[in-house]
Amino acid sequence: MADVTGSAAISTTGDTGDPAPPGISGTGRIRQPAALIRLLAGLAATALALLSADYARATTNGLAEDVAAAAALVPHPLGGVATGLTTAALLLLPGFSAAHRLLRAPADRRHVLQQLADGVLAAVLAYGVSLAVDLWIDGHAPFSLVSALTQPLPGDPLARTEPVYGYLAPVLAFLTASAARERRVPWTVLTLSALAGLAAGAATPTALLLGVLIGWTAAHGTRWAVGTPDPRPRPTLLLHSLREAGLRPVSAVPAGPDRYLVRQQDGRPELDVRLLDRQAVTAALVQRAWRRLRLRTAPHPRALCSLRNGLEHEALVSYAAVAAGVRTRRIAATAEPCPDTALVAYERLPGRTLDELADEELTDALLADAWGQLALLQRRAIAHRALAPSALLVDGAGAVHLVNLADGDIAAGELVLRSDVAQLLTTLALRTGAERSVRAAVAVLGPDAVAAALPLLQPIALTPGTRHALKRAARDAQAAQATAAAPPAPDLLEQIRAEVLRSRPQAPVRPVRLERLRPRTLLAVGGGAVAGWLLLSQFFAADRNPIAAVADADPFWLSLALLTAAASHVMGAMGFVGFVPERLNFRNAVLAQVAGSFVKLVSPGGVGGVALNTRFLQRAGIPTAQALSSIGVGQLLGLVLHLLQVGAFIYLTGAETGDSERDALPFVVGGLAVAGALLAAVSAIAPARRWLAARLRPLTAEVLPRLVELLRNPGRLAVGFAGQLMVSIALIACLYCCALAVGQHPAFAAVGLVFLVGNAAGNAAPTPGGAGFVDTALVTGLAATSMEYGGAVATVTLFRLLTLVLPVLPGWAAFSWLQRRGAL
Repeated sequence: MADVTGSAAISTTGDTGDPAPPGISGTGRIRQPAALIRLLAGLAATALALLSADYARATTNGLAEDVAAAAALVPHPLGGVATGLTTAALLLLPGFSAAHRLLRAPADRRHVLQQLADGVLAAVLAYGVSLAVDLWIDGHAPFSLVSALTQPLPGDPLARTEPVYGYLAPVLAFLTASAARERRVPWTVLTLSALAGLAAGAATPTALLLGVLIGWTAAHGTRWAVGTPDPRPRPTLLLHSLREAGLRPVSAVPAGPDRYLVRQQDGRPELDVRLLDRQAVTAALVQRAWRRLRLRTAPHPRALCSLRNGLEHEALVSYAAVAAGVRTRRIAATAEPCPDTALVAYERLPGRTLDELADEELTDALLADAWGQLALLQRRAIAHRALAPSALLVDGAGAVHLVNLADGDIAAGELVLRSDVAQLLTTLALRTGAERSVRAAVAVLGPDAVAAALPLLQPIALTPGTRHALKRAARDAQAAQATAAAPPAPDLLEQIRAEVLRSRPQAPVRPVRLERLRPRTLLAVGGGAVAGWLLLSQFFAADRNPIAAVADADPFWLSLALLTAAASHVMGAMGFVGFVPERLNFRNAVLAQVAGSFVKLVSPGGVGGVALNTRFLQRAGIPTAQALSSIGVGQLLGLVLHLLQVGAFIYLTGAETGDSERDALPFVVGGLAVAGALLAAVSAIAPARRWLAARLRPLTAEVLPRLVELLRNPGRLAVGFAGQLMVSIALIACLYCCALAVGQHPAFAAVGLVFLVGNAAGNAAPTPGGAGFVDTALVTGLAATSMEYGGAVATVTLFRLLTLVLPVLPGWAAFSWLQRRGAL
């Protein structure tokens, strides 16, 4: 967070008497992460409410009918009077809130006026959004959504209620954006207004919900767009709070973002004061929640539930460290100067952090002292979690103090404690080298304790700053090696492992799996959910029941489709072994392709197939580099053949209409023009040129030499080309037979073009087997070839059943058989 208080010291003198009533800074604006998070949550909730109203029509209409039936029991004149009174109260509420706040806080009138201006802007925005939603629903929305959000007005069946109820959204936006502290009266008025609207039949429950969501979202959108007045306390308020806590502060000088250096009277020790505010808590909450979801060693997010919880947690860890005998900063006081800010005041420790020391100052005694302090924490099961260079403070006498314990934890588990050892090993090795860091650790902790940390010595277990430092060290080492023409040296983590293994050769080196959830897995789950939604929408939107069409499929064409689907695995094995110069067992290669049908169901795109083929080649005795090169050759030539097939089917599709040249020429010319433009753009931009060179380096260094080796065996290369070509033809024939089986009669060339384009586009999606995206692309393409939509859905359903679902069980059996035989 940027510091806006300036660098001048704020001082007060005397032991008695408080300064003038202090306030908050109000000298700048900041964008709070909490506002962005709530804006995104509000947009998602609004979209979900509209989707629910449209798709869950029975539930929504049933709820509206029940409310309307209950409202009919209320006399119409009484409902009208209640609606008028509550609407008037609702319109007067912003003025009442503004006057109340200005009268209660005359010292902070400027700050309050800024907040009220934000509230007015948010109210205008909410009213505009409500009006736009009303106009869209009245003129362009589907009737199902109109009926869910509106209902006939009592006494006038031709008129309907508003989709977004009344002035609910702008008033709520004003109160939220202006940070009104009074809750009881505003929420009472809002609730009565909503109930009166329901009782008078002037609103539906969905319209009320939409009004609340629009108002809340507009308020936080405004707060994010224009920022909010800085809620941090003035130094005068900070000094006042410290005096109330029993200290004797004289002056406060900013010492960094959210930090102050406070001098006291009578020679008392100076204080390091750290501020905790809601925006810092919210920003850390998202990061901590993601780490908690992803990593087994992540801290519990309980310390971030509120400012008070965070304050109490930091104080608890600090007191526990002091009780364990660890040298650290002692807490002098804690306080909450204002509702949005808390502070922790530490007794100042003069000294320098580890990254500020010169290399010659990093003696063996200093390293041993650092490990000794960590050993004290380990004995009491206290985890530091952030042993970066800034957490090791060295005083004038050369003693090490462990600071920055805010992320720590008490009663920590064994895995987290071992992670602290791995972190300190890396932090010290970055400055002193692996040998000295490990030697000092073994001398203090013992070889067994250090060896136990080896499985945690992996980048994901380290702090972000340490990971960046490792990358910088690796780049510097590579540059030095390139200058000296020396052979590449192992990275720092490998050097640390080697040093530890010298003292304990039997130490476990296999990394512990720390990830609960990988980002790729989360992406696949999200993609799978989207895929399921797309499939269901296709089934429900079809003009013809696809399940019934599949059940009534012609047996002859269905048998041919099954045969071509099975043949595609044999063709795939030919295309696989043809690009491997070494001799392979063809039967096992076919079974590996069948096993790929099982693997791709649990992995996105072609990732699973590449990994399985690589493992197959490794188990066949082929080195990893050569195995990857062979797969790279197959993929490169497969891409070339795919593009040639697309061009051929474009030509054939045009030939069937008698206008092949005119239909094919725009695609060819357009493709060449786009490729040329992209190549020219990449060549003109230096970062893009370097990025492309880095991506092409494996091609020139590994794939092309492997291709040259394959050219010495033209027979095997021909088998590879034939397999790559025929696997596409087999799948196109399967899709074509599926179309004939359900009573459709498309052109073979059109089916081939749809498959090649749709399968390539859909497989780029991060879903298992391209589920959902491949299906949508194929259905859309087939429907564009004069095939009816219901028939296209039935064709694709049958095709995916034969090529994606049916091979799963044989694929699992082949996968298990190959594993038992040691082929995988």
